[in-house]
Amino acid sequence: MKAAEFVKKIFSLRLWANLVAMALVVVLLCFGVKYGIDFYTHHGEKIIVPDVKHKSFSDAKHILADRDLEIVVSDTGYIKTLPPDCILEQSPEPGAVVKSGRLIYVIINSPSTPKLTIPDVIDNSSMREARAKLIAMGFKVIDPEYVPGERDWVYGIKVRGRNVVTGDRVSIEDPLILQVGDGKRDLMDSVSFIDPVYPELEEEDEFEEVLELETNHEGKEPTEVNPAQPAQPAQPTQPAEPKPSAPATPQPSQPVNSPQQE
Repeated sequence: MKAAEFVKKIFSLRLWANLVAMALVVVLLCFGVKYGIDFYTHHGEKIIVPDVKHKSFSDAKHILADRDLEIVVSDTGYIKTLPPDCILEQSPEPGAVVKSGRLIYVIINSPSTPKLTIPDVIDNSSMREARAKLIAMGFKVIDPEYVPGERDWVYGIKVRGRNVVTGDRVSIEDPLILQVGDGKRDLMDSVSFIDPVYPELEEEDEFEEVLELETNHEGKEPTEVNPAQPAQPAQPTQPAEPKPSAPATPQPSQPVNSPQQE
């Protein structure tokens, strides 16, 4: 390529028009990002969250809407002294600085008392364990009612005069009465007794059977042994006196012939 042609292309109108257009796009993009993010995030806005605690839900909704804030119920609670639908808690807290459109989460008072499920403590734990577990869950536990049975063992739970079982839902305002054993057994309870087994008697019977088998094996008549009577001691046997033997008669000697006599 000649130098004249290179200079001509550099100073061409098309090249410079493209460069200017690219620069404009970059500048517009930078301004768009800057102001667009500020508009989207409400940069510079400051709204102080009002206090709507202990106000009704409808009143709190109007107060927050006037400040371009939205209200959302996140949970319910129960306080007996406050009316239903009353705001118990809010998040963010009053006085926090937020921007428009922020969601304010509130907890409202339930119109009815909440109910909890009776845990598995009936005939499964002592009075101390059951009482601690029920109180930790939020139940009200009053003085127990004692019934015949093992001491301090929970045999039942009463609510408003009726017995409840594991899994029943009971209001937290209803007091629970634990039915606990008083350590006294009922006279009507049946008790089964088992006769003890004495291994020594069994061994003695086996020993007697072995003696009887040995006696039968020797050809003697079996004798019935009475275990109630003690065995008679054996009489000592006297040694037999030796009988006098007859004197031996001498035999006549036979003459022996010598070979010389023959």
